[in-house]
Amino acid sequence: MSTSSPRPAEASGTFALGGDLPVNRLGYGAMQLTGPGVWGEPKDPDEAVRVLRRAVELGVTFIDTADSYGPFVSERLIRKALHPYNDDIVIATKGGLTRPGPDDWRPVGRPEYLRQQLELSLRHLGLQRIDLYQLHRIDPQVPLADQLGELVTLQQEGKIRHIGVSEVTVDQLKQARGIAEIVSVQNLYNLANRSAEDVLEYAEAENIAFIPWFPMATGELARPGGPLDAAAQQHGASPSQLALAWLLRRSPVMLPIPGTSRAAHLEENLQAATLTLTDGEFEALTDAV
Repeated sequence: MSTSSPRPAEASGTFALGGDLPVNRLGYGAMQLTGPGVWGEPKDPDEAVRVLRRAVELGVTFIDTADSYGPFVSERLIRKALHPYNDDIVIATKGGLTRPGPDDWRPVGRPEYLRQQLELSLRHLGLQRIDLYQLHRIDPQVPLADQLGELVTLQQEGKIRHIGVSEVTVDQLKQARGIAEIVSVQNLYNLANRSAEDVLEYAEAENIAFIPWFPMATGELARPGGPLDAAAQQHGASPSQLALAWLLRRSPVMLPIPGTSRAAHLEENLQAATLTLTDGEFEALTDAV
């Protein structure tokens, strides 16, 4: 069943990043606030600001971004909309992907580059310390110990509170944990694509936050008469809301970050936290893929 709530994100429950930084589990991903190809300014900058402010009004305390979104456009919009930040707001950003142009992403993990990008993120977000800084991609040309080692140094300097990694295998995650204390992993994962299942299971066993990107990919599942469509009609919900509810139910370490550039769509997404799936519904959706 579903109940409408003025602060629906609070219904998703909380998770403490690193054991000491609580966030509401259903957050907001700020990639779509940029222009086409995640490049340049948004078509409607005022609406982008409205979306961010509305997210906080609706109970979102975890906002995920990256220096490469724009580049820097997303971070600057977050500052414009929300600075000075409420005490409970956690801004997670990422570094390690450079952008030659729209839809073009290239890993750069040289320590001096990561330091430069961290300093720029601090400036663009208006912060003195990033609560969660994630290595956006491992650069295969640079030893992982050098990439994460620089983040550890920045952490020791007080510029990073917690460190995370993105798009890694279980072996890479274990290797990373030998270099730094890793509190989060951000991989592609959704109801229709569970190729990172082993990473999720490892993260859950180790109480590491798992942040699924592209969380609402529903595709064939949402076709008329399909498993998501049928269940959504029973709940009076949308297939996307059901996909998010499934993620929240899937694991207590799951922190979905659905993104959108429209306030109305944001409100719909966040109401997913108020959906309660029965065991049978959860299992039926799980088995549908």
